[in-house]
Amino acid sequence: MRVLVTGGAGFIGSHVVDRLVADGHAVDVVDNLSTGRRAHVNAAARLMVCDLRSARLDGAFAAARPDAVVHLAAQAAVPRSVADPRFDASVNVLGTLALLDAARRLAVGRVVYVSTGGAVYGDTDVLPTPEDHPTRPASPYGVSKLAGERYLECWARLTGTPTLSLRLANIYGPRQDPHGEAGVVAIFASRLLAGVECVVNGDGEQTRDYVYVGDVADAVARALASADVTGEVNIGTGVETSVNDLYRRLARLAGVARTARHGPPRPGEQRRSVLDATRAKALLGWMAATPLDAGLAKTLADFRKEIRA
Repeated sequence: MRVLVTGGAGFIGSHVVDRLVADGHAVDVVDNLSTGRRAHVNAAARLMVCDLRSARLDGAFAAARPDAVVHLAAQAAVPRSVADPRFDASVNVLGTLALLDAARRLAVGRVVYVSTGGAVYGDTDVLPTPEDHPTRPASPYGVSKLAGERYLECWARLTGTPTLSLRLANIYGPRQDPHGEAGVVAIFASRLLAGVECVVNGDGEQTRDYVYVGDVADAVARALASADVTGEVNIGTGVETSVNDLYRRLARLAGVARTARHGPPRPGEQRRSVLDATRAKALLGWMAATPLDAGLAKTLADFRKEIRA
């Protein structure tokens, strides 16, 4: 299968590309390299540097002629979405519309959209949270990703093309950038290895559902192979881990005895977030396979290699 991956030079996208190449697919990558890195793109994949909102997107699609598209490219920083919601919408809504329009013209046969769980659901009444729970996004980022899901559904009805939205929990693993709006695992890992104090927002008892990036790549591969599965599917472990517990695990694996310092809580932060992945198991045959400590150890090992490089 010929697969076009948007955002394929990024953290999650590059792992998805690696998995698809390993599965024998011909892979093209569209990435504007605003956060992605050329070095992360698999040598067997072709990189086309292009923004989704650029007039050159049609040319990239024409060159790739994909059978399927995996759409990961996004503005993913919640604070930036609050500070500049127009930019957030231009990337996540207008960029997604441009992609769907190009896919329609090339008669693409399958679109897998990588969405978000926590930001789309917001604070929920049911934990772990299933796909049919009301969506209550608390940030422009969550709103824009949810809008992308709705456009996908509409596009599928209009064109008859099967689409699937994967709502991801908190993803961590090698290649995650510890700077800027990074995941807490990457931030803690880089600071622990550098001998720098870690800061926990608030009391640290807020919880998240941490999923290893390799397991996410497996979910995407299964989604591509399951054209009959449509709608929304959660990708998570169903296990809550507090930030305090996460720090203790990482510090132990890094051989650091120093405790974290607690800072002020982050305004608007969700207290608890964990996804029910029952549907992923039933429809995709997917379950998270990497235990948290094993995934954290792999992540620390990769960060150590980056430091030595």
